[in-house]
Amino acid sequence: MFSERALSEQLLAVRDDHAPGALVFDCERDFESLPPAQAEELGLAVDAIDPVSAPASWVPSTAPELLTRFASEEFTIGMPGDGGVVWTRQTDPPVILVKPRLEGSPEAFVDFLIAEALVEAGLGEPEHFLPFFAEQYSDFHEAASDTLDPAGIYQVASACYDAYLGLQTRDSFADWEESHPDLFAAWLDAGERLEPRLSGLSDAVARGETDFGDAAELACSAIKHAADIPTPFDALDADAYRDHGSDYAVEWAERTFDALA
Repeated sequence: MFSERALSEQLLAVRDDHAPGALVFDCERDFESLPPAQAEELGLAVDAIDPVSAPASWVPSTAPELLTRFASEEFTIGMPGDGGVVWTRQTDPPVILVKPRLEGSPEAFVDFLIAEALVEAGLGEPEHFLPFFAEQYSDFHEAASDTLDPAGIYQVASACYDAYLGLQTRDSFADWEESHPDLFAAWLDAGERLEPRLSGLSDAVARGETDFGDAAELACSAIKHAADIPTPFDALDADAYRDHGSDYAVEWAERTFDALA
């Protein structure tokens, strides 16, 4: 299921700086959540496994089943919305998993995604939004429940957490111009490719041409690229969010969805 991936010199340097000892594997098959039996195969490559769990009270009764599973004691790696590269610190050392869906993508872009995962894994933040929101996820869920279905609420919560991580990682990416020029160029290029899709995004949501959840994913993913973020997601591109975390995100949800109601 897993084979260790050879890393470029720049990726090795990023790993040393942000997640020393982290292991990077290519996966044989795509997944959203890695089946526990396959996840446990990682035990052969790491020193220890310590699955995360969360109180059931953090998960609203109408939340998607996968979120309930993540909160359980079941060893779960990866969740919907994670993209082509997943990281976990439920293992010692941390593990980065590269999905086969990225085959055919430009090598520079894949290297950036791996570098991003290494930086995120070194932040000390949770690998999923549920521990980030903790007991406040019920408040976030309630704020959006009159506008979105549970899957849409999940999508927006995941996007908000992506924005929170992006606020912390983008300074590292911006500092790579001289030390890791190929990774810097890939970060810059990815941001420039997002710009045309961000233009007019707010109007597309207002006209019903783009789902709010899809717009949130796009806009929040652009925060790590220091792009120009459209409303109402621009309020998440703020030092106050980085400083206050889930409190800020819940307040943003309450104000945003109250305005949409």
